[in-house]
Amino acid sequence: MPKLKTHRGAAKRFSITGTGKVKMHKAGSSHILTSKTTKRKRNLRKAVILNAGVTPGIKKLIPYL
Repeated sequence: MPKLKTHRGAAKRFSITGTGKVKMHKAGSSHILTSKTTKRKRNLRKAVILNAGVTPGIKKLIPYL
């Protein structure tokens, strides 16, 4: 069985926690920030844990992380 290649785009966007959950940062915090409220910008800073339905597909893309 050959080694699997890591999907580099996914590796830059997702990370795996110690318990095996997939963590990501929210989109939309890089530009046009003047029209967004302070509360919205503050909530965009926080990382989120993906739900269980999406996790297996992401883990296939990043097998060694």
